[in-house]
Amino acid sequence: QVQLVESGGGLVQAGGSLRLSCVASGSIESLDDMAWYRQTPGKQRELVAAITSGGSSNYADSVKGRFTISRDNVKKTVYLQMNSLKPDDTAVYYCNAKIQTSIWDPMVYTYWGQGTQVTVSS
Repeated sequence: QVQLVESGGGLVQAGGSLRLSCVASGSIESLDDMAWYRQTPGKQRELVAAITSGGSSNYADSVKGRFTISRDNVKKTVYLQMNSLKPDDTAVYYCNAKIQTSIWDPMVYTYWGQGTQVTVSS
């Protein structure tokens, strides 16, 4: 019904940059808040950055000044620009979106992408 497709993950050296993209498709009446999370084995999934439908954003303290979240409402896409990457940034990154799927259903549902691996080497 609704699918979030991510791209841009990979292997990069410390100090390098990557840009993640996430495209929402399917039955979408309205696309509300969007966010990026990350998770490593044995740890809780944590919020990295979030952005509202109006463009207001917030970040985890560990990535402030290095990461930038943005969105294109026409393309239904959210981006995460990651600069000055550190080995501690290594994780599986997940796209998250709150979506109303039908004009006839007022409920807002949460969807997740499949996850994309980001590995930062020393």
